[in-house]
Parts: sequence; C-alpha cells; structure tokens
Amino acid sequence: MRKSRTKKGKKLNVQPLRTKDEIEDMKVILRHSQMGSRNYLLFLLGINTGLRCSDIVQLKVKDVIEDNPVIVEQKTGKWRQISLASLRPYISPYIQNNELLGNDWLFPSRVGDNHITVNGVYRILTEAGKKLGRNDIGTHTMRKTYGYWFYKQFGDVRSLMIDFGHSTQETTLHYIGITQDEVLSKKQQLAIGL
Repeated sequence: MRKSRTKKGKKLNVQPLRTKDEIEDMKVILRHSQMGSRNYLLFLLGINTGLRCSDIVQLKVKDVIEDNPVIVEQKTGKWRQISLASLRPYISPYIQNNELLGNDWLFPSRVGDNHITVNGVYRILTEAGKKLGRNDIGTHTMRKTYGYWFYKQFGDVRSLMIDFGHSTQETTLHYIGITQDEVLSKKQQLAIGL
C-alpha cells in the first residue's frame, strides 16, 4: 500500500471521504476545533485543490490573493496552477478576520511564528476522523478526496493522473480509492444501444 503510514506497528490505509455527509461532518468537527477557522479553511483548500499537505501548510497570504495562482510543489519542484475562485468567499473573510498580511503564513501555528506542521495537520485530521468513527483519515485524505470527487464528477482519470503526477491511470484510480467493484458496477449499468 503506497500511501500507508505505520503507526505503532499498524498500517494506516488512508482513504478519501466518499460521501457528502462525511465531508459535511468533517467540516463541522474542524470548524468547532481549537483554531477552527484555520483548520476548516485548510481542509477546504485541501479537498478543493488536491495539493499535498506539505504544500498547503507553507502557503503565505500573498500566495492565495489571485484566483489561479501557480504553486511550486515541494515534493516534485514542479509548477502547478490551482483554482481558488470557488474558495474566495472563505479565503477573504479568513484573512480579514485574522488580520493576516501578505507575508504572513496562511495557516499559522498556535505557537511561535511558523506555519502549522504536516504532523500538526495529521493530528487534527486523525482526531476529527476518530470523532467520525474512522481510523483511516490522515493528511492524504484531503488529496484523495479531491481526486475521488473529481473522478466521480468528470470521469476524467487522465487529467487527474496528470494533475497528481502519476505515471499510470491505474495508479491514480488505486490512489483515490476507486475499487474494481465500483468499476464493475458501472460496467453492469452500461447498456449501449439497448
């Protein structure tokens, strides 16, 4: 399992949020957590852009002023354009309410002058996952949720594969949790010319 994480000797198979109810429940939990507005926006940004958590936590206010900024991915060094237009109603009030300026971290840590860490986000998401009765939630849940819903809405695995930087469509489908059962179910519903 490529994106599994070892925790106390157990493999954690991180999964996407596959229903709108799961997404809404996660949003409510995060909004009511300590630093709720930060955690809520971080989650929204993650599930709507597909950025890795390591890229999200390092965003500064100046990085999200435009609706279609270009981000340099930490892991690959590649440039990636994202769309923030649908998130503007959430980003702008968050910046104003927190009195953040251009060079400020978009997602500051509770302590010190740095941004929240990937491990900090992991702790927040796994705690929220426990409240949902889930033990398969982690930082990749946001990216996988983005991919899962992109695929469900558009059925375009090729664009998603390019977006994620995967070498095969099979890798992308596996990553976002599309199982053979789901593919078979779609094939069984297919009735061309009947």
